[in-house]
Order: sequence, then structure tokens, then C-alpha cells
Amino acid sequence: MTAPTTQAGVDRSGRISAPHRRLTLANSVLGAVIVALDGTVLTIAQPTLRRDLDASLTEVQWTSTGYLIAVAGLLVFAGRIGDRFGHQRVFAWGVLGFGAASAGIGFAPGVGWVIGLRVVQGVFGALLQPATLGMLRAAFPPDRLGMPIALRTSAIGVAVAAGPLVGGVLVAQVGWRAVFFLNVVPALVMGLLALTVRAPQTGWEGPAESAGQASGARLDLPGAALLAVALAAVVHTLVGVPEHGWTATGVLGLLIAAVCVLALVRHEQRTPEPLLPSAVLGSATVCAALGMLVVASAAMLGALFVCSFVLQDVLGMDPLRTSLVALPGGVTMVLGAPLSAVLLRRWGARPTALTGTALLTFGVLALSRLGPGSSTVLAGGGFLLLGAGFGALMVTATAVVVRHAPPESAGVAGGLQQTAMNVGPTLGVAAATTLMPLGSGPALLFLAGVAALGAPLALRMPRPARPARDGTRSVRNDEGKKDEREP
Repeated sequence: MTAPTTQAGVDRSGRISAPHRRLTLANSVLGAVIVALDGTVLTIAQPTLRRDLDASLTEVQWTSTGYLIAVAGLLVFAGRIGDRFGHQRVFAWGVLGFGAASAGIGFAPGVGWVIGLRVVQGVFGALLQPATLGMLRAAFPPDRLGMPIALRTSAIGVAVAAGPLVGGVLVAQVGWRAVFFLNVVPALVMGLLALTVRAPQTGWEGPAESAGQASGARLDLPGAALLAVALAAVVHTLVGVPEHGWTATGVLGLLIAAVCVLALVRHEQRTPEPLLPSAVLGSATVCAALGMLVVASAAMLGALFVCSFVLQDVLGMDPLRTSLVALPGGVTMVLGAPLSAVLLRRWGARPTALTGTALLTFGVLALSRLGPGSSTVLAGGGFLLLGAGFGALMVTATAVVVRHAPPESAGVAGGLQQTAMNVGPTLGVAAATTLMPLGSGPALLFLAGVAALGAPLALRMPRPARPARDGTRSVRNDEGKKDEREP
């Protein structure tokens, strides 16, 4: 339906105006950056936090674990809340709450307060993250989503790369509390803008977003609870593997997760308004893209985990030189994401995803050859391929998930995308930790095999674009093709 020409943020043709799109893109990018930067600077601040608050190592670890469990368990439900109440509104709630929790941590008198407020921060982070994708889905036509998602991906890469440097400077000059105050002002500005600027109506967004108010759909609270317990159990188990290995408690956690998943499947089949609609999980394309995000992030983060030990313990590099050797990976991820968006539009999702899978797999294979006497050229080349492949896959798979999910379920799709990006790394690090006693080579070869699993998944992506009448190539040529649905 075409919006009234008098509505704010919409031009006379009923399309969202360029200023509103730029504002939406800025909020989406900066919201994702705040979350990414927060995690990386905390890693640098934890040793000083431990000394200042006289905390144990376990307590300090829970400042990260508590946050991860809260985020992983609530992402999909938070996306459903966005589908119901509007992604821009939920984004405002999430970013303001995230900033308030950050300020509270900065004033925390003890480590118990830090852990508790980090869990609160995780709850608001779960609201914030799917909304950053849901807002893009509402503001941009489906065939124009690639570049906004690529810019978001590049910005996250910059935040991850800059986080240790920013955190190190703040902790050294001001103290660990400064890394949390860093979020407050940007969060306040973005939250107020999202609350005061009305989301305009277009023809491609979901009903809640277009109406600017709650839809009539119920929230599936039992389904949300079952999914939250399952994901929390999985994340808690996998996060503990690098330090404690596979223990009886870890096995129990996976059993709890399995029982909850079975109960969730049974519940979702019976409820009239499921948390995970069949329009999303019934799409072979969306499921393949989510699987691709899991295997790519598992291979990427698992390889980084192994290589950090190889470079320092085997090749004798200090942390600074290790970071410099790995730098090509961050650079190619940041610079390659926009290029991937261009290729995605010209070639289509399938060739771009296959190219990314090949780059990622060959990158991990190159790094598996690291050993005594290996040159930094080999390591740098491996990281370069790693970053280029991961950036291409992240842009392509995210665009496919957001674009091919129904508009009324864009938040759920965004939540699933973020869940895949949280579960994948924990799986990769857990697998790497388990295989490291056999040597770094076998561990990295296994991770290369994990990366190669992206190839059959990539074949489920939309077909390559056909030449248009004007001789150009566009993914819009595939718009008329019916999305494959599982029965």
C-alpha cells in the first residue's frame, strides 16, 4: 500500500525518503557497532577489573558468560517483539536500556553488581540486535538490502579490530570503568532519535512497522521459554569447554538442551501462533543461509583461536606481533564486505556464497600448514583469505535471511541470524579446544572441513541472476522464482 504523501519520511511517490533511510542505516550500523565494541573492550578491561574489585577468575569470566547466555537465549523472542511492536520502537528500548546498563556497570561497587548488570545489558542487547536488521528490512526494498548489510558488516569488523586498541587506551589512561561509559552518549542519542522520528509506511515492511503500533499477533511465551533454556544450556556448556573440557555437567547441559528442543518442536506444531513460523523455518533458502552463518563463524573463530596459540607458543610471537600478522584478515573483511554486496547484486547469492566458502576453506587450509619455521607471509596470506571469505559469507547469508523471510517475520529472521552468529563461534572454539591435544594441524583441518560444509548450503541459495534486457545483471531477475518450501 502506498503511503500518504504528507507522511514524514516519505516522498511523493510513497517511497521512504533518502534522509530517513540514511538515519535508519546510521542507527542500524551504530547499534551493531556498540554491541561489537562492548565485547572486545571488555576483554581488555577484565584483568584490571579483577584487581580493582578483588574478584576471582570465575567471577570475571561470568561478566562475559552471563551476557552471552542472556543474549543467546532471548534473540529470537526479541525479534518477535519487534515484529509485533515495530522494530524502530524496540530498537529504541534496546539501545536506551543497553546504555543505561553500561552506565550502571561503570558505577558498580562490586563484581556481583557487574555480573548482574551485564545480564541486564544482555537482555537489552537481545532487543537491540535483531531490530538493527528489522529496521533495514523496513527501510530498504528487498533487492537493495545488500549494501546496507555490507556497510553494517564492515562497521562491525572495524569495531572488533579497534576494540582492543580503544580498550587498552581507556583502561591505561582512565580505568576499566571508562570502557562502559563509552556506550552511554551514543546510546542515548540513537535511542532518542529512534523514539522521536516516526517510521514511515512503505509497501514492503511488516504490519507492525507500517502501522507504527502493536500488531494483533500473540507472543508465544512457552515457546520463547523453551528456546531460551535450550540456547542458554548450549552456550553455557560450550563456553566452559575451553577451560574445563567436556565434563558431566557439560553433557547434562546438552541433554537439557535436547529435551527442550524436542518439547519446542512439539509445542510449535500445536500452537496457532508459533514463535518460529513455518514461513521462516519452512524456507529451505533461509535455513541454508542460517546454516552457512553457523559453519562460517565456527570455522572462522575456531581457526583464530587455534592460530593465536600457534603464533605465540610455537612461533614465539608476542601479542602485538600476533595481532599485526592477523591484521590482513580484518582489513579484507572490512573492505571486502561492500565488494561482496556488489557481487551479490550482479551475480546473485549462489556464486557469491560459493566464492566466499572457497576463500574461507583455503584460508583455514593455509593456516593449517603453520609450524616451526613458517613465514609470516604464509600466516598473513591465510588470514587474508579467511577475512575475505568470512566477510562475503556474512553479507550474502545475512542478506538472504532478511530478504527471503516474510516482512511480518523480519524480526524473528534477524534474531535467528544473530543466534547463528552467537552459537557458531562457541561451537568452533569448543571443537578447536577438543582437538588441540592432537595438534594444531588436525584441529585446523577439521575446521577447514567445517568451512567446506558451506558449499552444499550455498547450492541452496537463489540461482545466479540472468542477464536483464539492458545487458546488466541483477538479483531482481530471481524475484519471480518461488522460494523453496519444505513440507
